[in-house]
Amino acid sequence: MNRLRRWIVLLLATLVTCIGVIGWHSHSQAQSPATSNLTLETAGLTLQELGSGIYGLIASTDFPPQNPNMAICNAGVVIGTDGVLVIDPFQNAALANLLFSTVEGLTDKPIRYVLNTHYHFDHTGGNPAAEARGVSIVGRGPIREYMVNRNKEQDPNPTPPSLVINNESAIWLGERQVQLAEVEGHSGGTDLVAYVPDADVLFTGDILFHQRIPFISDGNIQKWQDSLSQLIATYPNARLLPGHGSVTDRRGLETLKSYFDDLEQLALTWKEESLTQEQVLERFAVPAPYKSYKFQALYKGNLETAYQQITQGKQ
Repeated sequence: MNRLRRWIVLLLATLVTCIGVIGWHSHSQAQSPATSNLTLETAGLTLQELGSGIYGLIASTDFPPQNPNMAICNAGVVIGTDGVLVIDPFQNAALANLLFSTVEGLTDKPIRYVLNTHYHFDHTGGNPAAEARGVSIVGRGPIREYMVNRNKEQDPNPTPPSLVINNESAIWLGERQVQLAEVEGHSGGTDLVAYVPDADVLFTGDILFHQRIPFISDGNIQKWQDSLSQLIATYPNARLLPGHGSVTDRRGLETLKSYFDDLEQLALTWKEESLTQEQVLERFAVPAPYKSYKFQALYKGNLETAYQQITQGKQ
């Protein structure tokens, strides 16, 4: 277990270094003169209607982003009869303010809540912009602790949620309900999904990466697979906005499950044949169905995580 923890810390440090190199820091970017010209197009975002009064801002950026003000995750917007819920306000205040101004172009109703689907910085770095507007920020479980302790190299002064839930809950936007449900596997007990029952739209956070190699080094593959099965059973016909990637349906969940199955099989071969890491990386390229995916830089870490979890008995 200690070896696994050290390895995860090392990988996260590597990702933080990549992010630091491109200046991916919320406070410094809030002061950047380039942010005044920020648009959906320059941020790599597309606004897509998912249902009546429901929108996704969908990021097309690859990882790592070449520009600190290009969004890497998706954001969601749910407009109710007396207010708005925003889901995942991107990685910095500039992008969050672009998101909020986009909402203001869609409705005159106030933004009442911001939901963090988990603690990772690319989904929470925009929280200061929400706090500055007096908007309540909602998260789950140990998210406050994780943002302070695990995100501190990216954001030494984080703005964690002020409202923390620990079981299934709901947000009411006048007559429109948004159901919040806990899921496991991606980020250590902070994952939430948000479902709008009147439109059958589900915001999955990072439990779903669609046409993207997922980031799994902070999670547990078996729990993640269980969550995917749970979502398939619970929301069989829903339209899904993933944390990363394009809008999909249950087929996106099924494809990610297949990716994990393939990854585990490669990791088992690694273990059974007692291969070196160099041999593994030479023999086990990204499987054919996923070669066109973005976030290819994460594949090596995925394979190593699968191997570690199998050998450490976490599966």
